[in-house]
Amino acid sequence: MSKRFSSGRLWRVAVLAAGLLVFLSGCDRRYLIFNPSGPVAEKELHLIILSAVLCAVVVIPVLGLLIFIIYRYRDKPGNKAPYTPEWNDSKILEIVWWGVPIIIIGILGVYTAKTTYSLVRPPVEDVKPITIQVTSLDWKWLFQYPDQKIATVNYVEIPAGVPVQFHLTSDQMMNSFWVPELGGQEYTMPGMAMRLWLQADQPGTYYGSGANFTGKGFAHMKFKVVAKPQARFNHWAKQVKKTAPALTEAKYQQLAQKGLAEKQTYSSYPEKLFLDTIDRNGGKYMKPGMKHGGHDMSMMDNDNE
Repeated sequence: MSKRFSSGRLWRVAVLAAGLLVFLSGCDRRYLIFNPSGPVAEKELHLIILSAVLCAVVVIPVLGLLIFIIYRYRDKPGNKAPYTPEWNDSKILEIVWWGVPIIIIGILGVYTAKTTYSLVRPPVEDVKPITIQVTSLDWKWLFQYPDQKIATVNYVEIPAGVPVQFHLTSDQMMNSFWVPELGGQEYTMPGMAMRLWLQADQPGTYYGSGANFTGKGFAHMKFKVVAKPQARFNHWAKQVKKTAPALTEAKYQQLAQKGLAEKQTYSSYPEKLFLDTIDRNGGKYMKPGMKHGGHDMSMMDNDNE
């Protein structure tokens, strides 16, 4: 009776687990972070897999021993023996349960450091990169293209197969810029310019969002990253330059107010808008000697400090 009950309960648990997986998989056709579409995301996925495997080396044996010990040394009905434990130690076991985690941490630490430092460089060296300046607002995203002198709101277009360096800041509270299929998150912080390399290997549309809670409009801080062949990207930029209105200082101040916004496109913007935004919020820059658009983005304090 006990065996039938145990097997029946295990069967129900398995069915519930399978149903949960089916339900979760119905939320989207794929898990975005496990569908890398660029070299940065691929490196990060390899790091995730390595971390999971190394953790499993510890977790699986520990859970197996837990089940074995609970079953082997359980208190059976009718057992009247006194509880008289004998305390002892084992040098071999001490070496195992201290040595294995130390080795795992060492392997994971070396690989993590190697991967992290590789991500501060362009994903590929033989292709000229482009730069896009990103400003998080409440509750929308502003993208500026210094080379093309255009700007967009709540969507960004990039050339496929080309490294893109995003310069990130915030003109409101701190947020986090995230395109799961292309790479990990990077914070946007007032008064600072963070940097993030991403690249899309193939043309397509990729989901992006703010990954840091910023108030009631946070759920709407989503954007699309549209990757196009270089020729189509150049054509799009030229069309924007010809047909879209200009983003003036007054329009920017209106855009920066709290509230939602639809997709927008601008043929120009104030030349120092990005740098002025950083300076206005504290003037701290990410790294000494960081240059962009002819401006030295070196570490400096605001004149008011």
